[in-house]
Amino acid sequence: MTAPEPAEPPAAEPGVTAAEPAAAGPDSAARPGAEPAEPTDADAASHSAALPGADLDGADLDGADLDGADLDGAEPAGALPTERAAAGVPGKRGRRRVAPAPEPAPVLDDAELRGALEAILLVVDEPVSELTLAQVLEQPAERIGPALDRIAAGYTAAGHGFELRRAAGGWRLYTRPEYATYVERFVLDGQSVRLTQAALETLAVIAYKQPVTRSRISAIRGVNCDGVIRTLVSRGLVEECGTEADSGAFLYRTTTLFLEKLGLNSVADLPPLAPFLPDDVEELADATR
Repeated sequence: MTAPEPAEPPAAEPGVTAAEPAAAGPDSAARPGAEPAEPTDADAASHSAALPGADLDGADLDGADLDGADLDGAEPAGALPTERAAAGVPGKRGRRRVAPAPEPAPVLDDAELRGALEAILLVVDEPVSELTLAQVLEQPAERIGPALDRIAAGYTAAGHGFELRRAAGGWRLYTRPEYATYVERFVLDGQSVRLTQAALETLAVIAYKQPVTRSRISAIRGVNCDGVIRTLVSRGLVEECGTEADSGAFLYRTTTLFLEKLGLNSVADLPPLAPFLPDDVEELADATR
């Protein structure tokens, strides 16, 4: 008898891809010309299950822009911008909100600036610089100097018993010299706080020769000046300002209080010594050498 021939598989319909076996062995090979089968819903479910905690249902990852995304601090869904700001959560892409720039200080008119300057000058206990006044009032520094000049000129023109003038690098109100006797009588009330002649001479040497050592001061005056210098230091008129490079002796100079008491802006305003020197000063200097 002739064996029956095996039945041929039905021909595939045009456009339909033949499904691959569910599990292929290690020796199995793809047939030439066969197209890979498209993944089914069951395959997608198995891949989703392989990612722990991943929920990609309905996620559209094609063309997603993840540059700069901050996934650690992800905000809860539906959070409003005000809620995010209150919780301190950064916005999208991890960017923090920029605080608005502070508003500039209002510019005072001339009358307000004059009043503010006068109020400050009435309470200061030492000369105050123009830069400090500008910082306190939050006004341009170039306005402070001319305003103070106008105030000083106004006091002088009105004939007040006080005046505004520069001293020790700043500005301060002072009583006028013509009323000094009345002020002295009121403040001192019979007390004497004048410096001795030795203290005045030593202070003058330091003022014109500063910085200067004790030995140099004593050589100029011809007597020991240690006690007088201690008195001037205790009064706040003289201070130490380092040491001499060669001998290591202390150097002394006048203080800001010295300038304030004399009504000077700097030591450069001291009067010249030439008119007070004797005519034969050079001969005297040669004789002492």
